[in-house]
Amino acid sequence: MGKIKIEKKDIWIDMTPMSDVMTLLLCFFMLTSTFLTPEPIKVNTPSSVSEVKVPENNVLNILVSPTGQIFVGTENKNVMNDMLATVTDKFGIQLNATQIKHYKEDAMIGAPLSQLAAYLSLEPEKMGEAIQKLGIPTDSIDGGMSELQEWIKAAKESNPDLKIAIKCDATTKYEVVKKMMSELQDMNENRYQLITNLKTASED
Repeated sequence: MGKIKIEKKDIWIDMTPMSDVMTLLLCFFMLTSTFLTPEPIKVNTPSSVSEVKVPENNVLNILVSPTGQIFVGTENKNVMNDMLATVTDKFGIQLNATQIKHYKEDAMIGAPLSQLAAYLSLEPEKMGEAIQKLGIPTDSIDGGMSELQEWIKAAKESNPDLKIAIKCDATTKYEVVKKMMSELQDMNENRYQLITNLKTASED
């Protein structure tokens, strides 16, 4: 008895709809994602049980390194530009076009006013190395406000709705944090948030 041959048919699947869906998902994630602002110093924040989230917009970030260096910045570039204009005008600091360009590309302010022009004159790759040894001073200027207070004041003048968030390293000395908070209190800035990591069950 002869065998019956079953005709083999190729199975063809149209992948066009799946490609369309993948493209739409990729566009969605690209448009809705928030990119993290690079920080000049790596900071390991302490743990806490608080689950209050820091707002994503209108936040002035104060970063404190393990060795006590202080940096200030916000993702609002208009505020950053206003801060620079206010502080340089007040202290008579002249910056050229290249220095201003480097400032706009930098993530945070972290150089003393006496070294600001020299710092912004460096090449971008060298700025990352130099800022590791700098930081905004908290000493008063001629018995008045400190440089940290001047930058914060300039930011609040640009946008009074700015909220202050402090991010300290877990090993930062208490004296440094206390000094910084005292400066905020002297400016009547008594409302601010401390950025921490959520404590896990293994840390209890």
